[in-house]
Amino acid sequence: MGAHQVHAVHTVDPEAAHAAQVRELTAAGVLRDPAWRAAFAAVPRHVFVPCYFTGRGAGQERVWGEDPDPAQRARWLRGVYTDTPLATRLRDGELVSSSSQPSLMAKMLAALDVRDGDNVLEIGAGTGYNAALLCHRLGDERVTTVDLDADITESARAHLAQLGYHPAVITGDGARGAPGRAPFDRIIVTCTLPQIPHAWLGQCRPGARILAPLATGLIALRVQDADFAEGRFLHTSAYFVPLRGAEAAPQGVGGGPPYELLENERFQFMLVLTAGALHPREALDLWRTEGRPARERFGVTVSGAGQWCWLDDPQGPYVWPLGEG
Repeated sequence: MGAHQVHAVHTVDPEAAHAAQVRELTAAGVLRDPAWRAAFAAVPRHVFVPCYFTGRGAGQERVWGEDPDPAQRARWLRGVYTDTPLATRLRDGELVSSSSQPSLMAKMLAALDVRDGDNVLEIGAGTGYNAALLCHRLGDERVTTVDLDADITESARAHLAQLGYHPAVITGDGARGAPGRAPFDRIIVTCTLPQIPHAWLGQCRPGARILAPLATGLIALRVQDADFAEGRFLHTSAYFVPLRGAEAAPQGVGGGPPYELLENERFQFMLVLTAGALHPREALDLWRTEGRPARERFGVTVSGAGQWCWLDDPQGPYVWPLGEG
């Protein structure tokens, strides 16, 4: 292999890699809205992911953009512009923050259905990448992002400032929202929840939309007022780091069904969603009886009296308390 070829293997152009990812996301059909396509084209992911971790347990390896080895720097950049989630922050070997899969971010931002002038609250600042996309679309003054960890918010704020974005970046418990920045027209959540924190409803304008990961799915709620919100799950799956703080997600759903059923995402979703309300065998029987229902047939109701998940109809026969697992 000649010297020129060796150099090529060890060199990846950030701008070219960024542009290639935008083309790939566009070709995949997740950047149909020109405004979001422009945002992804304007905001380079590598600025927000100066390093990430690969592997698990004792095999975890830090890959970073300042590595003295040019081959490792090229590896870092190729990883950044792969359509995959990246572990960006570990604590005692446990994942506490990540950069979400870009195609899923694009789907969520499209589903958020923002309009010019909307005020958006993001729960889970992460690297700051998602907040930057929102800033490009709506303007800095319309974006608020919250995270429990001061190290995460400090890092996100620095990444955002590097590109000239200055949204409100708040260190605090995301379950409590950001009352000082309310009211909000949209809330987007980038961590898995056991329930919808009731405080968010009171910080929303009537008609606001909340998009949040719940039970390996994405729930889209329409807020009626401070005491009521309701909506259905989107068809897509979603796996995020759990919410940390006052309303942290419980771990695990217990045993029960055969392994081959746990591999079925539709059933796994229902099993997690109804944990604590249905025994695994009951969930399996209902899932089979109802024709192996997809995520879109399930919904959630949030009210002052409690929270429920339901199949097909909030007033129908299949309604269960939410988040009691």
